[in-house]
Amino acid sequence: MSYETYHIPVNFTDAGKLFGVFEIRNAVETVLLCIPILFLCLALLPLTLMPKIIVTMTILVPVGGFALIGIGGDSLTRWLKAWINWRKHRRMIFYRGEVHL
Repeated sequence: MSYETYHIPVNFTDAGKLFGVFEIRNAVETVLLCIPILFLCLALLPLTLMPKIIVTMTILVPVGGFALIGIGGDSLTRWLKAWINWRKHRRMIFYRGEVHL
């Protein structure tokens, strides 16, 4: 038997991803989602600096992680667009008695 050896580059899975894990689109959505939350928390929370940082991180880490991972392999905006499209085009199926063939 003849075996052929192929060279697989180290970064073959890194294309279009940050750190080889997160898609660039998800990272951009994460930044766009987390920056307003960060500024709102820092501006509106009536706490001193340390509790303000703790509350802000308690909110930002889950939101940022959720946005980085996405839903079912899709980014949040892509999933939201598909969900809105599904909601707009869904229909009810009614059984009207018998089937005519």
